[in-house]
Amino acid sequence: MPSPNSKAIQMKKKQIESVLIALRRMMRATELHSRELVKKTGLTTPQLLLMQSIRQQGDVSIGELAMDVNLSQATVTSILDRLEARGFVIRQRSQVDKRKVHANLTELGKETIKRSPTPLQESFVRQFKGLEDWEQHMIIASLQKVAAMMDAQDIDAAPMLDVGNLDRMADQQDKPR
Repeated sequence: MPSPNSKAIQMKKKQIESVLIALRRMMRATELHSRELVKKTGLTTPQLLLMQSIRQQGDVSIGELAMDVNLSQATVTSILDRLEARGFVIRQRSQVDKRKVHANLTELGKETIKRSPTPLQESFVRQFKGLEDWEQHMIIASLQKVAAMMDAQDIDAAPMLDVGNLDRMADQQDKPR
């Protein structure tokens, strides 16, 4: 007959496994969704979110775009370079303030957004908003604690569900073949 102490150890082990399984499922869901997006559209999640922001805001400066998607202006510029090279966006100098550059979607960009799957975080945001305030606070506190337990609290991260570098297409495109 197992001792009460060994039962407690087994329960603790099961709890740890449950947490690790849940974390792994979240990472896999993000990875699978990112792969599906690339397969269907050739876009990464940051690229799609940037294009959606341009669509929502219209004629938008790069700085405003960077603030809207919570990425650095340098990262946004790098992503826009790739989107522009592929014909999804165009950049034009502002007629009002020549120091500013504005991004706009091309027809190809608009069509690509229409046929792209919904970003994973949109589903998450919709469901999260449906929770009670106390549930939202509990999830936030728990996830912040998990991030700290993984020594990840100081890692720079944008509020988007994606895996890898935010500008990983640059890494892939810049590598010699």
